[in-house]
Amino acid sequence: MDGSMGVPLPAAAIASDSTATVSMALQGGGTHGAFTWGVLERLLEDERVEFDAVSGTSAGGINAAMLAQGLAEGGRAGAIAALERFWSGFGAVLAFSPLRNTPWEKALWGFDLGPSLAWQGFDALTRMFSPYQLNPTPFDLNPLRWVLEKVVDADRLRRDPSVIRTFVSATNVRTGKPRVFRREEMSVEVLLASACLPQIFQAVAIEGEHYWDGGYVGNPALWPLYDKAHSGSTPSTDIVIVQLNPGVREELPITVSDITNRLNEITFNASLMAEFRAIDFVQRLLDEGRLQEPNYRRLHLHMIEDEATMRRFNLSTKLNGDWEFLTALRRHGRGAAERWLDGNFASIGRESSLDIRTRYL
Repeated sequence: MDGSMGVPLPAAAIASDSTATVSMALQGGGTHGAFTWGVLERLLEDERVEFDAVSGTSAGGINAAMLAQGLAEGGRAGAIAALERFWSGFGAVLAFSPLRNTPWEKALWGFDLGPSLAWQGFDALTRMFSPYQLNPTPFDLNPLRWVLEKVVDADRLRRDPSVIRTFVSATNVRTGKPRVFRREEMSVEVLLASACLPQIFQAVAIEGEHYWDGGYVGNPALWPLYDKAHSGSTPSTDIVIVQLNPGVREELPITVSDITNRLNEITFNASLMAEFRAIDFVQRLLDEGRLQEPNYRRLHLHMIEDEATMRRFNLSTKLNGDWEFLTALRRHGRGAAERWLDGNFASIGRESSLDIRTRYL
């Protein structure tokens, strides 16, 4: 643990039967977001954990919206049901996707789509033609839209005051800047923008601007969770990040697919690492007395991840909607959350359980 990130509180303040309030930060990663489904499901089952806010990108943004909507609809049980509605609906739609291993391909390569004929053809097409050529207007077919339109209650997210603070990130194509949409701005289009991979889908237009996947510039954005300007009250000092993209791979990638996969991981972790550096800089200035509270706040950072497992899944699996794969990721997420609760719940409100200086700086 990194004790420099916070000032310990008396042990009595974190009794084993007490509740702890956290904000959630959810990475994107295509269908790997089913891992986050499992994490959230397990946290929702633990009545000690309360949620102050949630920020997410791409699949993380969709998970964030379903968590916030479900809590408002029916508390913990409502959130668990809302997450299941999305992932079961998405899995049902992807059951008809051409990007699926045949039974013999699955027997050979498991969940990896990379060696399959379907993936090879898809990869070649997306390198030669843009989505404006392969999927032109007015068609612009997107199976994610079909699911979101059925399960997302955008009106509730925008208007229900009981909805927790919710932030979803997208990348402005024109400026290259991040756009963080608040719950009051939520819509199906916002979630599609946050998850818009530009090699596959046309940019999503919102209010005269066009957006791509938010993972390029904020995966996820942490600052809205602790910035008082984005909160009607004092936000939680504890942020729990759910990381999908492995930070470390020991082996040197030498094949084209492995190099592409590693570049994708590095790119989609870069913005998070930059925010970690900024947070650590402020915490060090607080430690040295060069900045003062309450103008600047101490934060406690935590992370739920399973890098050993997620390293087994390469870039192609982020588009694998096989229900067996989605439910396997869900189980891995539940297991990671269980381990984190067992080992780190007592840190909430006291100190960081994530040592960003050792791990990321």
